[in-house]
Amino acid sequence: MIGVTGTKGKTTVVELLHEILNERAKAASLSSLRFRIGDKVTLNDKKMTMPGRFFVQQFLHKARKSGCKYAVLEVTSEGIKQFRHRFIKFDIAIMTNVAPEHIEAHGSFEKYLRAKLDLFWRTQKNGIAIINRDDPQKERFAAATAARKIWYGKNGVRTFDRQYHISDLSWNEEGIIFDINGVTIRSSLQGGFNFYNILAAVALGLSQHISLEKIAARAARVSEIPGRMEFIQREPFAVVVDYAHTPDSLQSVYQTIQQYVIASDQRERGNPEDRHGLRPRDDGGRRIICVLGSAGGGRDKWKRPEMGKIAAEFCDEIILTNEDPYDENPAQILSEIKSGITSNQLLVTKEILDRREAIRHALKSAQKGDVVIISGKGAEPWIMSSGGVKIPWDERVIVKEELDFLSKI
Repeated sequence: MIGVTGTKGKTTVVELLHEILNERAKAASLSSLRFRIGDKVTLNDKKMTMPGRFFVQQFLHKARKSGCKYAVLEVTSEGIKQFRHRFIKFDIAIMTNVAPEHIEAHGSFEKYLRAKLDLFWRTQKNGIAIINRDDPQKERFAAATAARKIWYGKNGVRTFDRQYHISDLSWNEEGIIFDINGVTIRSSLQGGFNFYNILAAVALGLSQHISLEKIAARAARVSEIPGRMEFIQREPFAVVVDYAHTPDSLQSVYQTIQQYVIASDQRERGNPEDRHGLRPRDDGGRRIICVLGSAGGGRDKWKRPEMGKIAAEFCDEIILTNEDPYDENPAQILSEIKSGITSNQLLVTKEILDRREAIRHALKSAQKGDVVIISGKGAEPWIMSSGGVKIPWDERVIVKEELDFLSKI
């Protein structure tokens, strides 16, 4: 039993682990994206990353009956708060990172952190704790469990008896590449943040005595995580769908997109100048156009102006739109996001409540070489509206439909 917790990266780590562990024995996994038993896949349409105890136990029972030797669960703070992880004896706990999220639901960052730590408290003493050495909360997680520790970070992986060193790390629009103890790991996953996700999966593979060569081969098979930095198209302008819904994750995504834009500009123009903090330009340069919202239902209202502030820093055009309003006033949510946008960027900010219309506007605005980044929903199958109404939604399908519609105009 393997539990993966943290603020971001959990789903990607679960997907990588499923692929890597399947090399050794049949594996099952449960994440915000899907439920997998071996090669059988079922979409997670519950709008819950970690479903209730009854469902989880049923899932684990089916996995065991089908011959699975491993089960990997995405473990959330809300799931822990509601005891959905009870009665599961975790052999391995993995920590990705911790940043402020669900503060209003938990009452404070400390309570949110302690919910994450609960997974490590419950990990068996003869088990394994895999911890991000570069995270500020690493010592709290290490102190929370008597399990044996494996550390990973930008300098490498430290297992019980061996250090695995990293060299030649780089990432660009084609993906991530690095060497670890002489073995090259290549991944088409985008962004520096995914380097840590890959490394967490490498650490787990090593703990199970899977060779680096086999880990590299299996990790390379995960070419894309649905709704996570997913490029719907790259030409004539790029369109990216991402699940980012916290300030920290949104900034990471925008930074990755900015690097993509800069690299494209440099390649096309032969201009080595590093343009940081892109702004609307009349020089024919590439622009970043973002479609941005924030969830309602009392979810972390504090983050709304922060996300507006981050969008103002990185985006040339900002389109604020509806996300998952629940019973909140969608216009009020947009107003709170807008309050964080600097005055000069308000000139390039629009409010379009209808999410499809907002996406259409962004795509119509895009010119050759631009990047449209649509954040917040990823591969989620619903928009949550007032009164508990669930509106069917697949951002990736919507984008493809709108691109097809625009191509016929």
